[in-house]
Amino acid sequence: MSKARKAVLEKYDLEKLYSLEDASNLIKEITTVKFDATVDLAIRLNVDPRKADQMVRGSVSLPHGTGKDMKVLVLCTPDKEVEAKEAGADFVGLDEYIAKIKEGWTDVDVIISTPNVMGKIGALGRILGPRNLMPNPKTGTVTMDVAKAVADSKGGKIDFKVDKFGIIHTIVGKVSFSKENLYVNSKELLDTIMKLKPASAKGEYVKSIFLSSTMSPSINVDASSF
Repeated sequence: MSKARKAVLEKYDLEKLYSLEDASNLIKEITTVKFDATVDLAIRLNVDPRKADQMVRGSVSLPHGTGKDMKVLVLCTPDKEVEAKEAGADFVGLDEYIAKIKEGWTDVDVIISTPNVMGKIGALGRILGPRNLMPNPKTGTVTMDVAKAVADSKGGKIDFKVDKFGIIHTIVGKVSFSKENLYVNSKELLDTIMKLKPASAKGEYVKSIFLSSTMSPSINVDASSF
């Protein structure tokens, strides 16, 4: 075992449940990589995503942003291109990007679309759906107000949904964030997920919460601590 790994394991207990506040502080102490690592939350929910009424999905604006430079693609007709570019979109267009995506290109964090081109984008669901990149009116990524959608995405708005195992996995910041900012971002996400509990979900809604960073061990967070 490396010295760094040993030092990390001395700082925390794998079996222990930590409060969200303590975990937000601890993640900074046990991350030893030289770069500014991304901090993620993995929330396992007691839902069956195969049932339409238990598909938990939504969006949240993290109060302190993601710390990540979000790459945004806007798929729209020419009349919206200038608005999208001026708002800061990294890629703007339609047919050429649809063709690229069909060939396997998905090097973006967010895709925004205007409603009038969704007919063309529907065929990309197979590729974009599993990557949580499919534009969706529920999360504000299908809209005529592309400038606002781009600004929101660049400013810390993230979309999330449960995967087929019932887990939501998403960024909540960077290790360079203060423990307070990591806590506030994480709490905002968790509070939003709690509000989306499906009426048909039985028993305990949140099964487990783990906070981790790039290359760090996972910290088990007490679901009753936020």
